Amino acid sequence: MGRIRLKVREFTHFNGWTLREVSDRTGIPYATVKKYAQANSLATVDYTALQKLAQTFDVLIEDLVEVVEE
Repeated sequence: MGRIRLKVREFTHFNGWTLREVSDRTGIPYATVKKYAQANSLATVDYTALQKLAQTFDVLIEDLVEVVEE
């Protein structure tokens, strides 16, 4: 099973936002946004959260996700 890393921190920094602002803009709980931003790899991610993050950052889901282990 593959593992991924979400580029939340990079897009947050690029937009000049805080993780709290990302949480407010997406409606995703702050603890979840923080976990996604700090995790080096994840085995599972909520697809709805991925959609919200991509929409908020105005990127494709593919741009938000990095495969780190297959």
